[in-house]
Amino acid sequence: MGLPRKLKIGELAQQSGIAVGALRYYESLNLLKAERGDNGYRYYSPNTGHTIHFIKKAQSLGFSLDDIKEVLNLHQQGNLPCNFVRSRLQEKIDQLEHQIQSMMQFKTTLEEYRDRWNEQESVPNPEEICPLIAAVPLNNEAGEP
Repeated sequence: MGLPRKLKIGELAQQSGIAVGALRYYESLNLLKAERGDNGYRYYSPNTGHTIHFIKKAQSLGFSLDDIKEVLNLHQQGNLPCNFVRSRLQEKIDQLEHQIQSMMQFKTTLEEYRDRWNEQESVPNPEEICPLIAAVPLNNEAGEP
């Protein structure tokens, strides 16, 4: 039994369901490694599909390509990257919690505008597109909903 055959980029794309352009991009980020043949073609080891599968799973959890590169680098150095993964995951949870709180505050503000606007009559003003929105303060302007 011989060595497993290396895959051309088109074969890897078909096997993995990832576009050729994405594979080239992953290679440019050093997420994937390819050897160049005498003909200039990229050749990938048979286990590259496993790496691509890992990248897809990590992305589905919200990991950035930079995060994934760090995980792959740690693994290639012989380290188990699980502590790094746990740390990044907690950071993502913390970011989401902050975003949720911000969105809830924004939702409350919008509901306050809606309720107030439902109770007041709009007075037409030819210089304003919509008097309701015109009365909304921007950034640090004084005023409440």
